Amino acid sequence: MTAPTRTGTTRPSGPPARVVPRRLHPGAWWLWALGLAAAASRTTNPLLLLLLAAVAGYVVAARRDDAPWARSYGAFLRIGLVVLALRLVFAVLLGSPVGGTHVLVSLPQLPLPGWAQGVRLGGPVALEGVLFAVYEGLKLAVLLACVGAANALASPARLLRSLPGALYEVGVAAVVALTFAPNLVADVQRLRAARRLRGRDDRGVRALLSVGLPVLEGALERSVGLAAAMDSRGFGRTAPVPRRVLRTVGALTLLGLLAVATATYGLLAPDGHGWAAVLLPVGLAAAAGGLVLGGRRSVRTRYRPDPWAWPEWATAGAGLAVAALTVWFAGRFPDAFAPSVVPLAAPRLPLLPAAAVLLGLLPAFVTPRPSGSSR
Repeated sequence: MTAPTRTGTTRPSGPPARVVPRRLHPGAWWLWALGLAAAASRTTNPLLLLLLAAVAGYVVAARRDDAPWARSYGAFLRIGLVVLALRLVFAVLLGSPVGGTHVLVSLPQLPLPGWAQGVRLGGPVALEGVLFAVYEGLKLAVLLACVGAANALASPARLLRSLPGALYEVGVAAVVALTFAPNLVADVQRLRAARRLRGRDDRGVRALLSVGLPVLEGALERSVGLAAAMDSRGFGRTAPVPRRVLRTVGALTLLGLLAVATATYGLLAPDGHGWAAVLLPVGLAAAAGGLVLGGRRSVRTRYRPDPWAWPEWATAGAGLAVAALTVWFAGRFPDAFAPSVVPLAAPRLPLLPAAAVLLGLLPAFVTPRPSGSSR
């Protein structure tokens, strides 16, 4: 059927076409997650660290879809808890670099030879050393949570499709690395469901050992299969380029990335360095120049490339703003970002840095809702 319009023409009548919401560019999710991770690396305050983890978890709950990799966030949280527990166990058994006067328990101490000075097994366990281990372990756990958030929100294949032409050769190897963890989580869930359907227990050490080898083998095979499929479709195929251009590309990219890594270390150091703020844009410019020149080698075309619109700018900007403000506040409130354990002091939540961390919630409200989500 047709319906008349104001201009006298007719148009088909019926239900409106369903608009499928697009997915956010994976690079924006990774920039957002890396910004939260950079903020977590600047503090040992458990209140700020837990706030960062809560922000990452809320955004993942609000914007992840039903893809297999979206279920990997819980696995990263469990790995973070294991890291925290191991850090605490090592501090109790091997001692802590932080001394203390509040002894909780005294374990039997084993004598060690003279060449092992500085290392002990057992001995007194002080509250100060335990708190120091908890703070450091919690920092590592939150860093893993941020990486897990990026893995749960960003498609690895779409991220690799957006790589510059100069990195196409690395892309095939990166496929294996980036898809291994999501495939591992999906295989664990599939095999546990199969054990439950057969009436077998899916928990405990015995169940873990029975599914461990098939899970590792299946995840690796799927990742290598994806890399082989990309290679067979011409991923990484290059055009002939003069040798001097190749040398220039290599030099610019290598020196630029080294400068960026050095400047990032200088910015994230506890004291901070003024030269890092100057070296960072220089390194970024050199690396960008190398990537642009290296793109001349690529002869691959792209079908429907992922757009970079204002939701991507807002998401990436939120993560970078959290990182920049946290670095700035860390120099203004050092005691709040690194609570003292000797002497003991209760951690407090600084309001301005906490407000800066809450900026990381912006992607949960400005990004398109994933397709198939009921949230």
